[in-house]
Amino acid sequence: MTENTARPPVEIGLNAAVVAISGRSPCILAIGGDGAQARDALPFGPFDPRQHRTFETSLRASVQTQTALKLGYIEQLYTFGDRGRQKLPDEAGTHMVSVGYLALTRTDAEANERLAEAGARWRDWYSYLPWEDWRQGRPAVIDQLILPALKRWAAEEPLDDRVNLTPLPLTRVRLAFGLDDFPWDEERVLERYELLYEAGLAEEAVTDGRARPCQASPGTTMRHDHRRIVATAMARLRGKIKYRPVIFELMAPEFTLTELQATVEAISGRHLHKQNFRRLVEGAELVEPTGGSTSATGGRPAALFRFRRRILEERPAPGLKVGMR
Repeated sequence: MTENTARPPVEIGLNAAVVAISGRSPCILAIGGDGAQARDALPFGPFDPRQHRTFETSLRASVQTQTALKLGYIEQLYTFGDRGRQKLPDEAGTHMVSVGYLALTRTDAEANERLAEAGARWRDWYSYLPWEDWRQGRPAVIDQLILPALKRWAAEEPLDDRVNLTPLPLTRVRLAFGLDDFPWDEERVLERYELLYEAGLAEEAVTDGRARPCQASPGTTMRHDHRRIVATAMARLRGKIKYRPVIFELMAPEFTLTELQATVEAISGRHLHKQNFRRLVEGAELVEPTGGSTSATGGRPAALFRFRRRILEERPAPGLKVGMR
């Protein structure tokens, strides 16, 4: 095989989108880079089969080495292997294919101190994707910046003459952002980010040479395609809480219903009516009272609850089926 046709070597890497709740805000664990212009990155490590038998054990070891954090629940998301994702000149050298993971954990003061010493920190995940946070209503950035730019892009995008199932650009915008007769679907996180990337509203697209520089892009830019991995993780978790009780991986062993509601709102990015939420929890039979209470909120004592583990034996898909908008 000649030098020009030889395939470049491929290396497998592992990325973790580690999610926790801190101060009722959803957070992503970020690794900072060097220099004032450095971008946030997700914890990452190469897979070495000589040291680890599985991707999962390798990921846990890499995260613990980089952040001093021991992961609890993890699940594989997707394989990210687009050409140019590492921005190597002329695609020279090793091509990095990354297997992304979603990981859920809890925060405490001791763990946060270890993270700081390791150069890692918790970042509000809506700082990366601010258009996804509807807890206080429709984000202003959607109408002020995103939609005008996307509509201009959709009008200029050349149409493909081939017959296929891909919607027209403007239809994609309507579906993703809930325009006209389409409702806002909180699970279409990745579709929305990819639209912004294609339209040049994500700074990563400019860095990758796939778009011209444009007006200020919304959200904090990340290294390589890590913001796409965050979007994938957010979409997965928003869907997952509807049919699996993974939300309790983010909760303390004992909690109030107000704390549980705030956590579900933080992940789903939407405000929930208090009484409707409590009826939803009661119908789902996911929690049980501990018999204790807390006055930590400063008001009337609030009853404490815990996850009712027997639900896993009673139902095939227990979760909090938060409805769409």
